Amino acid sequence: MKKHLFIFILLIGCSFWATAQNDAAADGSADASHDQYVQEEDGAFDIKETIFEHLGDGYGWEVPFNHHKRIPLPVIVFGTDGMHCFLSSKVEHGAVYTDGDATFKIATEGDNKGKLVEIVDGKEIKPFDISITKNVCALLIACLIVIWLCLRLAKWYRHNPFKAPRRLNGAMDSLIEFIYNGVIKPTLKQKAPRFAPYLLTVFLFIFFMNLLGLIVVFPGGANVTGNIAITLVLALFTFFITNVFATKVYWKEIFWPDVPIWLKFPLPIMQVIEVFGIFTKPAALTVRLFANMMGGHMIVLILTMLIFIFAAMGAAVASGTAVISVAFSVFMLLIDVLVSFIQAYVFTMLSTIFISLAQAEHEEHGHKGESHPAAAGA
Repeated sequence: MKKHLFIFILLIGCSFWATAQNDAAADGSADASHDQYVQEEDGAFDIKETIFEHLGDGYGWEVPFNHHKRIPLPVIVFGTDGMHCFLSSKVEHGAVYTDGDATFKIATEGDNKGKLVEIVDGKEIKPFDISITKNVCALLIACLIVIWLCLRLAKWYRHNPFKAPRRLNGAMDSLIEFIYNGVIKPTLKQKAPRFAPYLLTVFLFIFFMNLLGLIVVFPGGANVTGNIAITLVLALFTFFITNVFATKVYWKEIFWPDVPIWLKFPLPIMQVIEVFGIFTKPAALTVRLFANMMGGHMIVLILTMLIFIFAAMGAAVASGTAVISVAFSVFMLLIDVLVSFIQAYVFTMLSTIFISLAQAEHEEHGHKGESHPAAAGA
């Protein structure tokens, strides 16, 4: 259990930093999008801004059915004169907040759109930002849920070592047993206990973040796994564990694989391919999780937007479209529950396979001329 907690805290810490520094989600910030709604006096419905508002990060957490009010979150930035801490409500709806000699606001245009900037001599400068944004807060909530469920199960087994758990503990026990006995142990065999803490942690973390993203009200609604900074950090953990704990046989097959000599000398053709394959594995993990979760959320939003698109065509058309949109949205949400499990399972399975390929022993490569499985995987 201590291994699980250490890995979990380390993983969460890196994810927090990546989220705070991620500029890719800036265009979808709810704070910047609000000004777009205020400026639309003709009543036109901007689908693009609405979708990216819900998919992006933000300095506050939206209140259901009222986008003018948000649950404030802590803003922590290092400006030109030191650290500043205040609530995000101070800079909502285009407001400018002065803290001592520093002035802050949320940029509404330019490269820093949607991000907090400091106004210095009339210019907008982006400070070092480690604020608790919506995605970071969602990470904390998912972290607490996973820790609570694991400690609850561990406590049960300490007091009931020969009794099967039921209800919530039983569900968690079944989930862990399924991943460990179905994926980790058959693949890593005797080395399974060594890497199981990380692999089980990353599975539970992704799974519960995916589920929280499907909930439309607080504490859900954050598109955490649809943020490429988060999926990149998770993939980098697998990358470092795979290569740092790799065996000598693995590295030998990378730099001098068992292929005909003309494929590796004098031109290092196979070496280049193998080294390239080392970096394509975490890239595949990053994009796979990010794209699937982002795509699922976007489909639900687009189906919901159909109600507003057809609203201008009359009450009859709008009513019929609303029924169809709601039905398909509910259906897609149910599918996304399954996808949430599948994506966590696939990420864990691929991580397990990559780690197992790096744990190759000498006896697995006794026949000269046979290529290492990692070469095929690359």
